[in-house]
Amino acid sequence: MNDPIIKFDKVIKRFGDLTVLDELDFEVGRGEKVSIIGPSGSGKSTVLRILMTLEGIEGGVVTVNGEPLWHEEGPDGLRPASEAHLHKMRTQLGMVFQQFNLFPHMTVLRNITEAPVKVLGLSKAEAKGRAEELLELVGLADQAQKYPHQLSGGQQQRVGIARALAMRPNVLLFDEPTSALDPELVGEVLNVIGRLAEEHDLTMLLVTHEMRFAREISDRVCFFDQGRIREEGTPEELFTDPKEDRTREFLKAVLD
Repeated sequence: MNDPIIKFDKVIKRFGDLTVLDELDFEVGRGEKVSIIGPSGSGKSTVLRILMTLEGIEGGVVTVNGEPLWHEEGPDGLRPASEAHLHKMRTQLGMVFQQFNLFPHMTVLRNITEAPVKVLGLSKAEAKGRAEELLELVGLADQAQKYPHQLSGGQQQRVGIARALAMRPNVLLFDEPTSALDPELVGEVLNVIGRLAEEHDLTMLLVTHEMRFAREISDRVCFFDQGRIREEGTPEELFTDPKEDRTREFLKAVLD
């Protein structure tokens, strides 16, 4: 792969005695849409949490846009990253969480403008203009002055998407973006993500249990099992003709 924007090189992540990522090698190309599927506990969400600097690593190197994430260059090679380095790297990545994570005491508009003003240093007027464009994009232009509790779960998740985009990230991460939604609200969120994938040259990394959606949206699908990629390929390859018994077993369980 030429010029990957995300690269995991022999990355190890442990929680106590449990190895969650086992010398993981994984890359995402610029502009690529990649879905990660797999059973619970296979390390899928941990990949996103490491990228968002919510979890550290015990071994290996993660690079984003050609720069180490959890390390920085010192006089004698790589050393653990300072908080300033992590802060700088975080601005390249936007995350849409399972549980929306909106600020309950702020309006929809302020939820979206707060970080661009405080972190990126945008003027309030510029941040407001950007937020209004994004609310239009996710179909919520008329909800700017409402508070999160006045919105449905699907609307809250669409605000979450707008908020992530407001930071102009290089990569957009989605952690099971529909798992906290009532079934009838899932479609509206998937439609927005699908439109983003189609119309914008964003790099997107999705952890999802929505197999049909992963098939439609992805350039590549990676099946994770026990902290490693067991199999990967185009959606057609992986869903129609998986090579590994473990992949077939998983897909049979989730698709039947």
